[in-house]
Formats: sequence, C-alpha cells, structure tokens
Amino acid sequence: MPVREILQLGNPVLRQVAQPVADPTAPQVAALVQNLTDTVAHWRETTGYGRAIAAPQIGVLERVVLLRLPGREVWPLINPSIVARSPETSLVWDACLSFLSIFMQVPRHHWITVRYQDLGGQWHETLAGAEDDLAELLQHEIDHLDGILSIDRVVDVQSICTREEFERRYRADSPYGR
Repeated sequence: MPVREILQLGNPVLRQVAQPVADPTAPQVAALVQNLTDTVAHWRETTGYGRAIAAPQIGVLERVVLLRLPGREVWPLINPSIVARSPETSLVWDACLSFLSIFMQVPRHHWITVRYQDLGGQWHETLAGAEDDLAELLQHEIDHLDGILSIDRVVDVQSICTREEFERRYRADSPYGR
C-alpha cells in the first residue's frame, strides 16, 4: 500500500469527529490499517518520530487507531474508547505527526482502560499505563478521533517549543528518547 500524506495543523478535517466503523472485518478496514501501518513506518524511518497514527490524520474520518511500538506487533484498534481513567494526571511532552515542528506539555491521565475491536470484530479491553507510555499515547490518538489536537490541551503556552529546542533540552528524558 502507498504511504499516505499526513494532514497538517490547520487542515479542517483534523477538527472533525470520526465516525464509528460499522464492520471491522470489511476489506476496506484492513486496507486502511495497512495504509496507516505503511505511513507511520515511513515517518518513523524518515524523522525518528512516529509510534502511532489515527485515521483522521490521513483524511479518513473513521474511528481507527494504529500503534507501531518498537519491538511489538503492529496493533490496530477499531472503535476505541476510553471507559475508565485514573484521577491522577501528569504533564507530559507531546508532539504529533500533524505538526512535528512543535512540542508541548499536556496533562494526561496516569492510566486508562480502553475498549476496542480488533480486525475480526471481537471486543477487547486493555489497561494502559506508564509501560511504553501507552496511556498517554492512546489518549493522544483517541483525541484525534474526536477532533481534538494535543495543542488544544496545553495548559501553559510557555511549554511550547520547536522540535530543535525540544531535542536539545528535553528529548533524552521523554518517551521520544527511548
């Protein structure tokens, strides 16, 4: 499958709410997952960033998220939703393939429980926490499905910095430095 263009900050599609996938077993869903896999792999290889991607980032308004964590199998989540979250939050560094030149700190819950379907249509729940920074990553990607960008969650605009400054000062202590 071809690598798809990632929509950039300012594109109004990124602000739209994605629709539920009616049939996770449909061939077009498998094709979408392959497009997402190829696209995030390309970005990871060319920029060093990219652990996950949401379908709206390639212009598809369907509730599909794909995780591509180092050392793990590719993990598609169809119709994911957060069904529980910790009361505790922390400020974490966040960035996005839709505006990779900007980094910022945003609040994220320490853990979340996510309900989702696999490509066979089966429902699953997973508890995501600090391991692999899974909780913050899934919160970021599920936000995309609701038309919310990490820049919308910034609590202190003074934390916003360029990619170059982030790499110079903060990358080593962030999930991106692993």
